[in-house]
This record gives sequence, C-alpha cells and structure tokens, in this order.
Amino acid sequence: MIAKQLLPALAAIGSVAAKSATTCTVSTTTINSQADATGLASCSAVKGSVLIAPGAGPQIDISGPSTISGDVILLNNGIITSLTSSNLGTIGGEFHLQNVTLLSTLSFMGLGRVGSIVWQSLPALGQLTFGTPGVTEANNVTISDTFLSSLDGIDLTHVSSMDINNNRRLTDFTTQLGNVSSLLNIAANGLQLKVSMPNLIWITEMSIANVTSFSVPSLAVVNGSARFDFNYFSSFNAPNLTTAKTEDISFVGNPNLANITMPELTSIGGGLLIANNTALSKVNGFPALKTVGGAVKLRGNFTDIEFPALNDVKGAFDISSTADISSSCNTFQKLAPSSQGGGGQIQGTYSCTSNNANANSDTGTGTSGSGSGGSSSGSNNTAAGLTINHALLGLAAVGGFAQALW
Repeated sequence: MIAKQLLPALAAIGSVAAKSATTCTVSTTTINSQADATGLASCSAVKGSVLIAPGAGPQIDISGPSTISGDVILLNNGIITSLTSSNLGTIGGEFHLQNVTLLSTLSFMGLGRVGSIVWQSLPALGQLTFGTPGVTEANNVTISDTFLSSLDGIDLTHVSSMDINNNRRLTDFTTQLGNVSSLLNIAANGLQLKVSMPNLIWITEMSIANVTSFSVPSLAVVNGSARFDFNYFSSFNAPNLTTAKTEDISFVGNPNLANITMPELTSIGGGLLIANNTALSKVNGFPALKTVGGAVKLRGNFTDIEFPALNDVKGAFDISSTADISSSCNTFQKLAPSSQGGGGQIQGTYSCTSNNANANSDTGTGTSGSGSGGSSSGSNNTAAGLTINHALLGLAAVGGFAQALW
C-alpha cells in the first residue's frame, strides 16, 4: 500500500528531474515569432545556436535555457524592440546584434559568460538591463554605433580584444580590466567620455582617441604599441609604466595636452612620437627613459625638452619646435652619432631645429546559416528539430527504487 502511494510522487520527481536536465541539440534554431521562442522554454540547455530572424518581433523572450553553447544572433531586424531572457547564464559563442534599429530593451539578468560580444548599429539601445555583476567573462568585445550612455552590466577582468567606438552618448566608462591580450580601441564616443581603468596592469596594444580623461594608474607593461590621438585631456600620467616592449608610444594631435608623465618608463621597443600637441611646451616627464629601439621624433611648440637618462637610440633622433630649443639641442648634440660630432648614443641621423613655423605640420610616424517557421537544421532531430537528452540515470534510479517497493 505504501509503495502504491509513493509511486505517483516518485514519478513526479522523475519527471521534474528529467525536465531540469533537458538538453536540446540542434545546429541552428531559427526564431520567427514568440511562439518559436517559447518552444525553447522546456530546454535547460541548447547545444547549438539560436538565430532570431529579421522579421521576428516586436518582443522576443528566450527564457528557459540557462546555457546556449553556440551563438545568439540577431541581424538586420527593423521590428524587434525587446530581447530578453530571465535565466540565460552562458552563451558559448558570439552574442551578435547588428543593424537592429528599434531594439530599446536588452534584458539578460542572469548572463555572466559570453564567448564574444558584437553589438553594432543599435541606434535605439540606450541602456543595458543586466544583473550584478553582469557579464564577467568574454574573450572579445565590440560595441559600436549604439545609443548607450553606460556600459554597466559588463564587468570584465580580462579580454583578448575590446573595441568601443562611435557610441555618441557614452560619457563614462569605468572597468575592472586587468589585462588585454590583443587590442584595446576606444574612439569617437561621447565628447565628454571619461575612461577609468584602475586595475589595468598589462596590455598588448591600445589606441585611444577622442576621450576627455584616461586613467591607468596601475599600468606597468605595454607589450606592443600605445597610441593617443586627438584626445581632449590636458594631462596623461602612467606612474607605474616601465616598458613598451616591441612597438611605439605616440601622442598626436591632442590640442589640450600640456603634460605627459611616465616617471618609471625605462625602455621603448619601438619609437617615441610626440607631435602637434599645441599646448605642450615642455617634454620633461620621462626622467628614467634610457633605451629607444626605434626613432625619437618630436614636433610642436616646445620650449624645453629633457631626457636625462637617455643613452641608447637605435634609430633617428629628430626634434623640431616652433620656439627656441637651442639649449635642449646643445644637450642632445652630445648624444649624436660620432659622424655628427657626438658620443654615438644616437645611432641614426640626428636633427634638432628651433623656430620652425611648420613644426606642427609634420606628424608622420617615421618610426618604426538561415531558415523559417521556427525550423532548425542539424542531425538526430525530432520532428520539432530538437533532440531531447533526459537525465536517464536519475530516472533509472527512481524506477529501480519503485520496482523494489513493489
């Protein structure tokens, strides 16, 4: 009697266990409507990609799976206004949104891990509705041409590459990034954009343009190049930067820049270019710089230039100012090649000129799938295009226990 009473309860438990462990396997599931999206609700995981069709919308909710192993793709859609999931935690591939002109709500409160983020041409997307801390893991991030005023909800500590460009309302970007193994590019965002990266220690390459402030107090190593072009900050300070290992450091066309300070920088693997920063009158923030693997090229309105520790320049040393820098030139003459009467610390051609009205003009480097009707494609699929893999071990255990009670 007891066994007969327990059996319905055990069967219910088995059903719940099976449902909670359901994996839906398909190469690509295409969503054309919310009805198609609701078909994913019984899946705890999707092994494959989800493609939201250009005609889908206006609201699509893909709640159900906690994991999608492939991509989530929404391209060229002028209908959808809202894309949401209450519990999706992982997208193994690319989260790709592009040319989605009316999308104004992007809500993924459980999302924490993404293979890569590519969001481009989202002119109605003004904010992200993500959880706390939000996305903490992603290999690559590109966010371009959106209406976003904040990137709250993306809280990464390391990436391979990050490209933030043409987000014209973005005025503040504070991130806990500690290292960037490929490229950091920030350009053409809001005119008052302030960027703060307090934990950034190591980066391969970075290109920073059109920002009002850029703070990297912990930065110690640039493995490749660092470029700062057409920014609005008045001062740049990298107090812990010791080396740029293989390529150049350059500051070009930053009209308000009056101070560059890198007190611990000892070596640059490539060249040093400082040009057309019209408010910069003194270059004296490199007291420890000893070695430059490429050329040194400075162009501007300088009155004083100092490199007190410099003793090895592999390339040319070429300085020109609109003002009188004869005192600085006399100092650097002592480092010129022996053929030019110096001590040979500069191994390329030496040139230092004052009162050149065209000094700011020369800024060249001189240094070194698809478907319709909610259909899917794949192998070993049911009529609905899904392969259901239940928790067979759990069911077997429940069935065995029930059989024993009989």
